[in-house]
Amino acid sequence: MHGDTHPEALKVLQEVFGYDSFRGPQQAIIEHVIAGGDALVLMPTGGGKSLCYQIPALLREGTAIVVSPLIALMQDQVAALKQNGVRADYLNSSLDYHEAVDVENRLRAGELDLLYVAPERLATARMQMLLEQTRIALFAIDEAHCVSQWGHDFRPEYRQLSHLHQRFPQVPRIALTATADVPTRHDIMEHLQLHEAALYNSGFDRPNIRYHIAENQGNAKEQLLRFIREHHDGEAGIVYCLSRRKVEETAAWLERQGLTALPYHAGLPAEQRQHHQTRFLREDGVVIVATIAFGMGIDKPDVRFVAHLNLPKSIEAYYQETGRAGRDGLPADAWMAYGLQDVITLRQMQQDSSAADQQKRIEQQKLDAMLGLCEIISCRRQALLHYFGDHLDAPCGNCDNCLTPPETWEATVAAQKALSCVYRTEQRFGVTYLVDVLLGKSNERITRFGHDRLSTFGIGKELTANEWKALFRQLIASGYLSVDMEGHGGIKLTANAKPVLRGEHALTLRKPSKAKSATRRGSKGASTTLPQGELWEALRQHRRELAAAQGVPAYVIFHDATLAEMVEQKPQSLAALGEISGIGARKLADYGEGFLGVILAHREAE
Repeated sequence: MHGDTHPEALKVLQEVFGYDSFRGPQQAIIEHVIAGGDALVLMPTGGGKSLCYQIPALLREGTAIVVSPLIALMQDQVAALKQNGVRADYLNSSLDYHEAVDVENRLRAGELDLLYVAPERLATARMQMLLEQTRIALFAIDEAHCVSQWGHDFRPEYRQLSHLHQRFPQVPRIALTATADVPTRHDIMEHLQLHEAALYNSGFDRPNIRYHIAENQGNAKEQLLRFIREHHDGEAGIVYCLSRRKVEETAAWLERQGLTALPYHAGLPAEQRQHHQTRFLREDGVVIVATIAFGMGIDKPDVRFVAHLNLPKSIEAYYQETGRAGRDGLPADAWMAYGLQDVITLRQMQQDSSAADQQKRIEQQKLDAMLGLCEIISCRRQALLHYFGDHLDAPCGNCDNCLTPPETWEATVAAQKALSCVYRTEQRFGVTYLVDVLLGKSNERITRFGHDRLSTFGIGKELTANEWKALFRQLIASGYLSVDMEGHGGIKLTANAKPVLRGEHALTLRKPSKAKSATRRGSKGASTTLPQGELWEALRQHRRELAAAQGVPAYVIFHDATLAEMVEQKPQSLAALGEISGIGARKLADYGEGFLGVILAHREAE
């Protein structure tokens, strides 16, 4: 064991991984684990979690066993480590028998620095026996929130990982996640028996992501297309939808508009899913349209936007999904269009689920918090961080509410009209019907129920149908009205409605926005925009060719941020190229000449 680990850890960071210095708590975590301590690490996506166990794996004797939930994630991580000259491999169902035996033999012989395995495989007798015959440096449990049933990615196999501590009490364990509210953190510590572990929480802020949440104005696909065309033409992105049908319809529609858009959901054949995922990882400018079945462990650093065409069911899900954008630290967008129908569909799904009542109540509260985030008129990032117990002193300056503050209006009188219309129609009808009554529309149904004779019939002509719908959505989101799932989606008053009806409580609400797209870039706290021009394209083309030849994603060779620095610095020698962030000794030896050649050739052409 090493006493003062800092010089050695820093040396590995610089020579193997090509970074000058540690970020945030990385150094403290690495030293703690090298010294044999357990750790629970909460670090935002793109914050450098992997290095927290990869560097100790290289400095402690033996092999680090990394528990990872997805094959795609393991393959990505191993490919990236091999590029840096690290002896890494994985054991999963993608290997045939002979390949698996070869990996097992190398593990026994001490020829691996890191081995990635799925939690299911770790529980098998064969794997347990193999571990008994191996010198283990540490256990790293990635995506540790999967252990918690309060989390949004619960995996029962993760619960069995508590055995690691019982069977190998001397081996340090490090559990890592990017999303865990307080109950989830407690669950992780409880179920993984990490009571003595040091907790490292480096906050949840992703300053390079710009948050933009818009109302679905009935043409969400067109809103999305306009957003992609204006801000991310030819760039990689993920579009999330609630249903499989909507995934397929949206992907086909975007394809017809000239984008490269591929569907991904659990109902597609496994080979097709794998093929689409591989294209997304390896080609430039692919947009994947997916249900939440896609994404956990997607390591692609240059996803420039994540869009939601439906409301996510919780802030954790929203944070986790939007967190797949901009992992390289360069500017990225989290864009969403949502409508009242989303709220009703999600509440219906919650009602119909077979979950216990307590679980349903928790899900209901999580959805309410998500709605609250959509409807607020203050800084979205402050609200998002507050939800995770994190704090931001001043508004962020990099969300739609900060950049173009929403217009508000004194909505008390209109709200009283809406609430009394709900009351007078006996709390049995949906929003569309209620809006027709307020606008004084005489149709067969309204006449049949005698609602054309109510005092609220036609008293709402000062607002349009869409403005009334937006008002109802905000009244539901703010808890003045509820949707009666048992009664076919009828709208009911809650106890909070009384003070508004009595005039004891004034309401200021967000004005429905006109169709407009997000303003752009130069954001506070974000890096500059990606470079343009011939050298940038030439470097990307060279990277693309190297990646294709090896059958790996382009970012495994170098991240966009590394290429961007090459464009900025234009190094004229191998030594100068080696100074650029993300270029370690092995990559300089393997690729230095080629990239330097591209830079020098470009200089001569200028």
